[in-house]
Amino acid sequence: MTAFSAVVDALFNDPNIGRDAVYTSAGGTPVLVRIVSRQADAITDFGDARLWSETTKADLRVAEVANPRPGDRIEIDGEAFLIQGEPVRDRERLVWIVDLRPV
Repeated sequence: MTAFSAVVDALFNDPNIGRDAVYTSAGGTPVLVRIVSRQADAITDFGDARLWSETTKADLRVAEVANPRPGDRIEIDGEAFLIQGEPVRDRERLVWIVDLRPV
């Protein structure tokens, strides 16, 4: 285990940062995972206009979810989301960053 993976595990297991969620791949079996939820605002430029929107993203550990795909489902505190767009890994390749939309 590298120092980076130990820090990632500590962050995901911290009760103030990490949360329990249920991950279900398309046609797969539900699996209990830990996530770090991000609910940030996004500002997008469109021509001369700037559009503001709320976003919901989550970090998943690669050790728990090897290959998340668009259309896979994540349930957080009873609220269901689908992964939209291609998941992206962090620089150390330990965490998936997924963009979510409510079901």
